[in-house]
Amino acid sequence: MTRRHRGALQTMSVAEAVDHRIPEDLATSLVTPSAYANGEIHETYKWLRANEPFGVAEIEGVDPFWVATRHADILEISRQNALFHNGDRSPTLTSQEVDRKVREMMGGSPHLLRTLIHMDAPDHPKYRVLTQAWFLPQNLRSLEDRIRTIARASVDKMAATGGRCDFVNEVALHFPLHVIMTILGVPEADEPRMLKLTQELFGAADPELTRQDDLNKPPEEREFDMGVITDFFMYFRALSERKRAEPTDDLASLIANAQVDGQPLSDLEAMSYYIIVATAGHDTTSSSTATAMWELAKNPGELAKLRADPSLIPGLVDESIRWATPVKTFMRTVTEDMEFAGRDLKKNDWLMLCYASGNRDEAVFEDPYAFRVDRKPNKHLAFGYGAHLCLGQHLAKMEMRILWEELIPRLTSVELAGEPAMSEAVFVNGPKRLPIKFEMT
Repeated sequence: MTRRHRGALQTMSVAEAVDHRIPEDLATSLVTPSAYANGEIHETYKWLRANEPFGVAEIEGVDPFWVATRHADILEISRQNALFHNGDRSPTLTSQEVDRKVREMMGGSPHLLRTLIHMDAPDHPKYRVLTQAWFLPQNLRSLEDRIRTIARASVDKMAATGGRCDFVNEVALHFPLHVIMTILGVPEADEPRMLKLTQELFGAADPELTRQDDLNKPPEEREFDMGVITDFFMYFRALSERKRAEPTDDLASLIANAQVDGQPLSDLEAMSYYIIVATAGHDTTSSSTATAMWELAKNPGELAKLRADPSLIPGLVDESIRWATPVKTFMRTVTEDMEFAGRDLKKNDWLMLCYASGNRDEAVFEDPYAFRVDRKPNKHLAFGYGAHLCLGQHLAKMEMRILWEELIPRLTSVELAGEPAMSEAVFVNGPKRLPIKFEMT
């Protein structure tokens, strides 16, 4: 713990302790994108789990919100979908000014998009079931050969670099991108465009990933930049028209021709569905894949375990997902007055689920700050829980397993060859640079 954080504990007043307000510097780190890039957020989480595991963050320009940092509380909130809604307010952290602008633009709605993460019952299950079968293990088995072919090509590309590469930008980004775009029905020639738009959407606060036109804007204004969403909409509207005229065996055709309650999806709903599949379908997987390589480069003993016993590869997959936790936070809205975790919650209270904190919870994970490919059990929360459990979790784990099955037998050594870097974002973040040097057979 830093001296600054210890000082925050010492200077807390009795009033603050009684009303569960989080110390100002710690609350500020929860909404600061750079804290998620430089590791400071894990210091904040550690202090909160020990001292104020369900406290209130009060930050200028942001509505106050409860902060859930313990595994058990995050799990319980995720189970109780009727008591903690996704759609009543923004399910991602947003400033008061951005919330005002969005509601003004969207006729009172707090949402620019209408994806599954913005919905509650009864709509959520109706829209989720449209594509659910595509992501079930029994259906994904038919894709295994195609995914393995893509994985082998990725490994061959890495080998061709001659023993040095930026694993993020030369391997990790492109493998899951190609897989999900193949399933979605996006032409391979359009994949670079999809990657760039995804990075601009999730990396709006990051000076290296945001649109260059937005560099002079403060992060909260970049968050509201409609340019990225407009570009997504224009692309997928044209794709949708093609898939309605000439449907093929892909997800885009399914979405373009889907109906709910006997009615076609609205333009907003269809475009939102495309966007969540096209972005979440690869970005989080690439982050977990890059994280795994980062940790193997730092921990050669873990690579040795995998080479000696390839049956540990599924454990590597789960541990890298726990360690990365690409989706750092989601917001929920309280639907009625209640008591939770010893606190009195009021209807319409906003709260933050800190998944990356739950995945380092000392009460659940032995030695949580150690990366162990043989960790068992590994009850991480990176895919969420309950009704909003990640639709693509089986695909993500399958992709990663296949890539490592192809790579580990050939990878004899790996180490860092420069300074890695994480993206700056409160919602979804992961490695954006990972220079490595390696030896392969």
